[in-house]
Amino acid sequence: MAALPLSTSGLSDDELATIKRLAGQVQNNLPGLMRLDRYFNGLQRLEHIGLAVPPELRHFETVVNVPRISVVEPERRQSLRAFYRTGDSTKEDPALRESWEYNNLGSESSLCQTDEKVYGRSFVAVGTNPDDKAHPLVTVESPLQMGYEVDAQRRRFRSVFRMYADPTTLKTHGTLYMPNETIPVIFDGGWKANGPRDQHNLGVIPIVMFLNRRRAGSWAGQSEMSDVIGLTDGIARLVTNLQIGAETHALPSWFLSGVKKEDFVDRDGNPVPVWESYMTKIKALTNSEARVQQFQAGDLKNFTDAVNNMFAWCAAVLGLPTRYAGQQTVNPATEGAINADESRLIRNVERMNAHDADSWSWTMGLEERFRTGEWGPSNSIRAIYHNPATPTISQIGDAAMKMRAERVLSREGVWDMLGWDEARKKQERDRLDAEAKGDPLLNAARDLMGGAGATTGGQ
Repeated sequence: MAALPLSTSGLSDDELATIKRLAGQVQNNLPGLMRLDRYFNGLQRLEHIGLAVPPELRHFETVVNVPRISVVEPERRQSLRAFYRTGDSTKEDPALRESWEYNNLGSESSLCQTDEKVYGRSFVAVGTNPDDKAHPLVTVESPLQMGYEVDAQRRRFRSVFRMYADPTTLKTHGTLYMPNETIPVIFDGGWKANGPRDQHNLGVIPIVMFLNRRRAGSWAGQSEMSDVIGLTDGIARLVTNLQIGAETHALPSWFLSGVKKEDFVDRDGNPVPVWESYMTKIKALTNSEARVQQFQAGDLKNFTDAVNNMFAWCAAVLGLPTRYAGQQTVNPATEGAINADESRLIRNVERMNAHDADSWSWTMGLEERFRTGEWGPSNSIRAIYHNPATPTISQIGDAAMKMRAERVLSREGVWDMLGWDEARKKQERDRLDAEAKGDPLLNAARDLMGGAGATTGGQ
């Protein structure tokens, strides 16, 4: 296929049209995404209903950040354990593990999964590494910067554009990702090419999109916070009004009849300031006809009951235990009770892991193509996550030792359950061998067996 003629911008007409179209998409999506960002950070403005709050009382505004809870609680349970090859889940792929660690994806993956739940989607890019060709770069990209077009029939990207501002020059830059090349551009009175093109000839765009609450035929995703944003606003209004109501009722309100200013004097006849009369609750008045009465204070229980109910609704919508919303003070006592209480949360995270595991597998397939220059077997990489439940190390160890005692699990199988990597296993093998060589009983047993079982490195 002949190369398309380039204009003075260094871009073809089709490339320029694609950039303009996707740059417009980025700008159009930004207000909605920034709204979600403000809710995640607890910075949304409150629209008060009922009690009007004047500017001087705005410091009473209180946001209880339920949207952050809806994102953080499931995300913190998403911990990827290893990459395996199809048909062999017993051996972790060492090359993929090395790439994962080289790109700091143990921590970067948390950014990807957080953005996915905040904005409904997140992106990971794979590209060549000019400093180390043996380790391709795998980077998490912000959804605030990404525009994309999807070929719905083939279920893959047709084009992707990343637009961002250089913090030093404040100029707008961009990267156009196409199936066979990546093109850096800059906006300088118009979009222009900005540097050499990366001719990777992959045939696919080296971007993977993670979608939250994916729906068939839809390529936008949905924020994990969407179900609780309205409830969050309601809780914020109630708590703000509760604070103002509590402040106005911190001291009782009084009204007096049959008195004049001259009646407020101390024992020496000096005038008593109004605030002092109020704070001392007016012990005495000189006018025998004066009457002092107190207004009935309002009962704020309607606020607290409403807030507690709305917290419970949030927990029900999100599948969280009600104790996460402060609805009880005692945690479940046993492991079984904890797992039962968290069953919906655990199941939700397992479904998230199933979708995200596919996306990370596709990401590492791209990484392997950049690293080796060849595509591996189709759909051959599998990502496996740690158990999203909350067992303690002692609980895992207890279960593993019970299976070991019943001879259904090897010693190294116990180590696998504890999540040890190969380096830790080798260290323990060496330590156990060293201990065995210094044990006189084991040495005597080896002598009787003619040297058999000289080490404990076996299973």
